[in-house]
Amino acid sequence: MTNLPDPETARLVEELASPDPGARAAAAEALCHAGEAARPAAATLVAACADGDETVREWIVAALEELGPPAETDLGALVPLVGSPEPLVAYWAATLVGRQGSAAAPAVDALVARLEGAGPIDVRQRAAWALGQIGAPAAKARPALEAAAGGDDPRLARLASEALAALGS
Repeated sequence: MTNLPDPETARLVEELASPDPGARAAAAEALCHAGEAARPAAATLVAACADGDETVREWIVAALEELGPPAETDLGALVPLVGSPEPLVAYWAATLVGRQGSAAAPAVDALVARLEGAGPIDVRQRAAWALGQIGAPAAKARPALEAAAGGDDPRLARLASEALAALGS
């Protein structure tokens, strides 16, 4: 967990680990309403996407949608989550990594692994999108993006093509 400066955010993050799904859902809802103030909880929220309760997951996703880009210091906690076997965790980890733009260059290898993997198509699409958000610092992803751009999934092909354009020549 990131060092949380706000005691209320720290309390809510602790509640995300409660054995009570109602308490977890209430904490996720409160973090959703906190918007960008919940940024210090970014990696914890992403990991919590694996929660077994649908209501909790819905509030966590809503919180992540309102979060904006995470702090650059969270990159180290987010990169391993890109490789999560839980599709929702991997999707949101790639999303938050992409929101960091070029500062997320250290995540390129993890994103390429996701892009080239046989996992869910939406996670592969999000990895391509994130590589495009990183831009030129993701240049070593070019072969993987070229392969994806020539693939069968139209959305993945479009996102990979857009990412290739963002890499420049």
